[in-house]
Amino acid sequence: MQNKPSEYAAIGGVDPRLITPFKRAMGEVARRTAHLSLERGVRVINVHHSHGGIFEYTGTQRHRFCKTLEGAGNKPAIAEWMYQNDGTGRTHLDKCVMDMARMGSNDCIAHGAMPAVFEDLVAAPDSEWFADERRAADFVKGMVAACESAKMSVIGGESAAMKYVVNARPPMPAAPELNGAVSGIIVPISQMVDSIRVQPGDSILGIGSSGMHSNGSGLVIGRAIKLPDVFLTKLPSGMTLGDSVLIPTLCYASFVEELLDQEADVHGLLPGTGGGVAKLASDPRPYNYRIHTWWKDEELPELFRYFRHVLGVSIEDCLTTFNWLGGYYVFVAKGNEDVVLKAAAKTGHKAMVVGIVEEGDRKVIFGPEGDLVLDAPDD
Repeated sequence: MQNKPSEYAAIGGVDPRLITPFKRAMGEVARRTAHLSLERGVRVINVHHSHGGIFEYTGTQRHRFCKTLEGAGNKPAIAEWMYQNDGTGRTHLDKCVMDMARMGSNDCIAHGAMPAVFEDLVAAPDSEWFADERRAADFVKGMVAACESAKMSVIGGESAAMKYVVNARPPMPAAPELNGAVSGIIVPISQMVDSIRVQPGDSILGIGSSGMHSNGSGLVIGRAIKLPDVFLTKLPSGMTLGDSVLIPTLCYASFVEELLDQEADVHGLLPGTGGGVAKLASDPRPYNYRIHTWWKDEELPELFRYFRHVLGVSIEDCLTTFNWLGGYYVFVAKGNEDVVLKAAAKTGHKAMVVGIVEEGDRKVIFGPEGDLVLDAPDD
């Protein structure tokens, strides 16, 4: 081992000696989660000095694979700020890792594909970031928790120090970029969900979120850095703003698995992510999505109520930025609503019938706010 850093480490910010322990920790995650994909009929194949993840379907039914890519957005920057300022010694990284993995698995199940294997990319500002033992321990903790909730195995990843790419914008600290890819399996193929089946007359059901999930953190950062206590600002409950933001994304895999096993007439599944409630109109066809019922204001996550009622963010911005408690949406043929509600209750999720699909010109009509019109998120 070198006694001093190489020129590459000194100038480029890449010192393999500092990154190697983190890579070893991730290897331990792969070993601890290798059995999870077996519940999906997928076996991970380990080979010496592998440069890729190898896996196979062990069943006999016709099947298809689906792969999705997602990330934790700006939340790692909030976690890093909290690590440096809240005095608890917590890195909060485990929560961001759960966000990364669960956002990907929630996208995957939208096609009826059950998560099976997971790959991650951690791009940090320098090698020193990886050398922090607390970060490594919390990363492992979050990864294992995320994989257990989705029943998927880690098969590979990349840990990169990118000094000239991953940069912070003051006053936020340097933080890693967290991205992950989920490969899921559709078996039998009759469980594949294609939203082309969504049509006027379909009922829309909302499945509750745990809070912000991984969308809207840019707005949160922009508002928080103007507050005297920034992310240590206390909400009415006493919880800090930072802790509220960092509540992990929910995993909806068990719910969708239960729903599809009940053979409900599901026409579409939609994660409540970018675009907030307005994302309901992301389908390019000329449909309107009339929301006639929603959770009461006091049922909304405290963070959302704080941004609307204390910080004065407009309801339109709230509905087009935050999920507003709609973490996932199910489109079903009329008469199938009870099947969805029962599947949600069985798997521990709150759910309600929130609206209906209509002929129209592609917008969301949010009835609880005086038929407020929300344009499609790409308009």
